[in-house]
Amino acid sequence: MAYSLEQCWHRVPGGTATAAIEVARAMSGARPDVQLIGVAGNNQGEPASSYAPPINVQQLALHGAALYEASLRFRAPRVERATGEIDLLHCTSIIPFASRTKMVATVHDLAFLKYPEFFSRRGNSVFRRSLTVLLKRAEILLCSSQATLQDCLEFGFSADRLSHVPLGVNAPVIAPNAAQVLDRLGLSGEYLLYVGTLEPRKNLSRLVAALETLGDSAPQLVVVGATGWGDLKLDSITNDKSKTSTRVKFLGFVAASDLGVLYSNASAFCYPSLMEGFGLPILEAMSHGVPVVTSRGSSTQEVAGGAAVLVDQFDVASIASGVTEALNRRDELVLLGRKRAAEMTWHQTAVRTAAVYDEVLR
Repeated sequence: MAYSLEQCWHRVPGGTATAAIEVARAMSGARPDVQLIGVAGNNQGEPASSYAPPINVQQLALHGAALYEASLRFRAPRVERATGEIDLLHCTSIIPFASRTKMVATVHDLAFLKYPEFFSRRGNSVFRRSLTVLLKRAEILLCSSQATLQDCLEFGFSADRLSHVPLGVNAPVIAPNAAQVLDRLGLSGEYLLYVGTLEPRKNLSRLVAALETLGDSAPQLVVVGATGWGDLKLDSITNDKSKTSTRVKFLGFVAASDLGVLYSNASAFCYPSLMEGFGLPILEAMSHGVPVVTSRGSSTQEVAGGAAVLVDQFDVASIASGVTEALNRRDELVLLGRKRAAEMTWHQTAVRTAAVYDEVLR
């Protein structure tokens, strides 16, 4: 069956690419009878090593925005032109490819409906049209959280066309040269960590404001992630510009091996996002033994599973209090977090994904 992987070549592949890659990687062990054929556009070169597909990828005639627009407007090019005859098409992001066969799709969130101001005009248009196509074409939507499933119900999907398929996390890789990595990245002493794309809905402005209220009692904030839509800059969201360079350190994108070191050595992981489809970094932090502070409500509370400090993401004082609590409850939260992460595996995600394939093909 065909399995879309175009997002691996995006400028910011993000969690949708990570999820698609990990499910494909886990599928061979979970269900060796399921044969996935990757499909993407005619992108030049290979994606970043962290987003390299684990399966062979066949190319369509277009790529990027042109591929998405042609798929939505003209229902072309069909994936069968690249893959040959297939039993099923799995669109691993909300944007559907064109095909004559049965389709399932993974939808991580409908944030563009709830917070349209946090997306570009073009992004809003593409996502809304994509969801309309899925409402007509998709046999089943795989929703990574119950929160997203509920949003899809409210949009008009019937319950029998929705399946809750939560994501997972890999076992942490212990780096032998942690001290060297930290030194190379210019880090010493305690620090708080944020990992994710820099964009308005990630709520970094309130996180920084919360840490400013704590003053020197809070460790430095280290921010890891590529700049997404909106070109959010940290020096534009801190109230005290003189403290920007000393209180907030932006590392940009880092390699997976370095990221493991950053997680493992953080005093706490701070993720007060306004809305997430799932929140993979929450599980990643927990798997590395880091106490987590995240948002109350929506999928972040769901993913945390009682193993994190929950805060009101719209309240600076609540975020500040949550960070202090996480630092004070470190040992307890580390144990709870490791247990929660162990419950969430990519193997389980692959098994549930294959079960949806079985249901559709029956």
